[in-house]
Amino acid sequence: MNEVQLEVAKAYPNDSGRGIARLDPDTLLHLKLSPGDIIEIEGAETTAAKVWRADRQDWNTDTVRIDGFTRQNADVGIGERVTIRKAEAKKAESLTLAPPEEASVQFGSDAAGMVKRQILKRPVVERDIVPVMSSTNHPFMRSPGQAIPLIAVDTEPEGVCLITEDTEVELREEPISGFEKTGGGITYEDIGGLQGEIQRVREMVELPMKHPQIFKKLGIEPPQGVLLHGPPGTGKTLLAKAVANETSASFFSIAGPEIISKYYGESEQQLREIFEDAKDESPSIIFIDELDSIAPKREDVTGEVERRVVAQLLTMMDGLETRGQVIVIAATNRVDSVDPALRRPGRFDREIEIGVPDEVGRKEILQIHTRGMPLSDDVDLDHLADETHGFVGADIESLTKEAAMKALRRYLPEIDLDEEDIPPSLVDRMIVKRNDFQGALAEVEPSAMREVLVELPKVTWEDVGGLADAQQQVKEAVEWPLTTPEKFDRMGIEAPKGVLLYGPPGTGKTLMAKAVANETNANFISVRGPQLLSKWVGESEKAIRQTFRKARQVSPTVIFFDELDSLAPSRGQEMGNNVSERVVNQLLTELDGLEEMGNVMVIGATNRPDMIDPALIRSGRFDRLVMIGQPDEEGREQILKIHTGDTPLSADVSLRELAERTDGYVGSDLESIAREAAIQALREDDDAEDVNMRHFEQAMENVRPTISEAIMDYYADIEEQFKGGGTDSLRADRSGRIGFQ
Repeated sequence: MNEVQLEVAKAYPNDSGRGIARLDPDTLLHLKLSPGDIIEIEGAETTAAKVWRADRQDWNTDTVRIDGFTRQNADVGIGERVTIRKAEAKKAESLTLAPPEEASVQFGSDAAGMVKRQILKRPVVERDIVPVMSSTNHPFMRSPGQAIPLIAVDTEPEGVCLITEDTEVELREEPISGFEKTGGGITYEDIGGLQGEIQRVREMVELPMKHPQIFKKLGIEPPQGVLLHGPPGTGKTLLAKAVANETSASFFSIAGPEIISKYYGESEQQLREIFEDAKDESPSIIFIDELDSIAPKREDVTGEVERRVVAQLLTMMDGLETRGQVIVIAATNRVDSVDPALRRPGRFDREIEIGVPDEVGRKEILQIHTRGMPLSDDVDLDHLADETHGFVGADIESLTKEAAMKALRRYLPEIDLDEEDIPPSLVDRMIVKRNDFQGALAEVEPSAMREVLVELPKVTWEDVGGLADAQQQVKEAVEWPLTTPEKFDRMGIEAPKGVLLYGPPGTGKTLMAKAVANETNANFISVRGPQLLSKWVGESEKAIRQTFRKARQVSPTVIFFDELDSLAPSRGQEMGNNVSERVVNQLLTELDGLEEMGNVMVIGATNRPDMIDPALIRSGRFDRLVMIGQPDEEGREQILKIHTGDTPLSADVSLRELAERTDGYVGSDLESIAREAAIQALREDDDAEDVNMRHFEQAMENVRPTISEAIMDYYADIEEQFKGGGTDSLRADRSGRIGFQ
């Protein structure tokens, strides 16, 4: 009989709970199978699945992709080998399903019919776990999108049976004993975007438990502990649960704060008891969540209890050799506050960082969370993954929930809340559309950004007038590296790290930064210079460090320093406290450490570039110095057009003529003129319908131009010196020729 041996791999996110096995075309050909046929999968046990074709990336790899339930039915783990052959499936006459031992469920009136509809055309072998998806109107509720495991207690006939329209499905409410398989819990299919991390944790945890002889042969001790660390919401606890579920090891969980007791010696005793129980039931996994709360650095804590708990934990973990197969997994998002004695090999051998997922990871997480969702065809998960920079798994889950709630709101008017049942026709019609996700995106922000979040004003390049040249330079320096990094790779060059926009007040420097952040679709952190400065020593520097740390976590990010001269003035100038000197030093080190920063761009804006410390404006820190000067005639006309876009102008208003007459006016002045003219028109006549040329002329008398001859000379000088890189002559020339009004 034709059969092949293949390696088990985890299922695609969308296949979870559907009883599908994916094979590559060559294997299908070899076994004379076509998609939709039934195969037998023989591991330690035998089960059956429906066969589908694998995606191209899995061709010629000798793997079979099956989900956690099928793996449990065949009693195999990922990476083990199974035998696969074509199955002779008979039609099932009857099937009895019951919940596993630890769960009793109440079924509603039409539960059997519902379950049958879900598992039609699926192959079932006696003793199999049959996952049934719960949905919002399901007779037994669990969180929607999660599969409920029912066990096939009895099938008629025996062997591989196919559920058809004629099969009688019977549901029992009593749990069945003697069926030790529990199908609940979290499998590797429920974790998205952590491929490498799962692999490493499995090496550490599953291998020693399943094949201890490998370690004996190599003459080494198996690893004792794994420390998972990373930002909140990335899936550390989830990963630990999945590992425990997939290894079928006993699982003991310690929630940090729970074991702390006020009585002397009790906290340590609780720890000891957990380790002893774990030893009795080995192989087992002890999972410590929020490790930093029970094992903080001993020199930093004042309480005696914490010190004793840390000491107890150290001795428990070092005494692990005699403890057989007990592995400790700990999770924390403050890895630097954990006692250093715990972080040496022999206690926690591996530290695995679980970071913010990349685009591929985000798509996988989206697929997992939208598994049970009726999505309309216009929802593009690739596009959503692209738009959710810096989102961790928990944020994406929250995004999908929010989108579903938005969809629900559309149907609320049709739902009568007083009625018991919602009509099934309405439930079937419910669908989540692209607009729901767009609306949700506006409300859900990456959690790492919560503290530094700025509401991004919707400023686009269309709102920036008369700065074409500067705009091009900023685009090259900021937008290109973030949107098309391959250009720089092709040319073999590094992207610029920072851009400094300088020029007279009111020319649109801050506006430009807003437009850039908006157009690149990046996260935007705005730092207003003075607000970082603190009277406490070290606080200001810490604020800058944290800003950059956040930016790295949620990259691609644009950090915008407004009024850079207040934050980073020349060192050696001021007397008294030297906060700003330390801030400048911190900024210099952050900017030079930018190599590992990936997609973080820094934009600074100032109208006093001569005040800024020269070390900041060398190449490699702020590489690009862009002068944003006064607009020319064309530019002024553009700016006036933008600011009078919604104003009703009468026929005699010529923006061209106004542009000719407003030499020396910058963007903010022209905005004032447009506003003043409209107010002038209203002042004359309360019911004025439009604004005339004379109103503009009156407005021009009230608004004076920002730019004077002296200011122009000053910036022309600076621009000249920046071109030659002459910051020294710039300093010598700071004679205060110019008074900023």
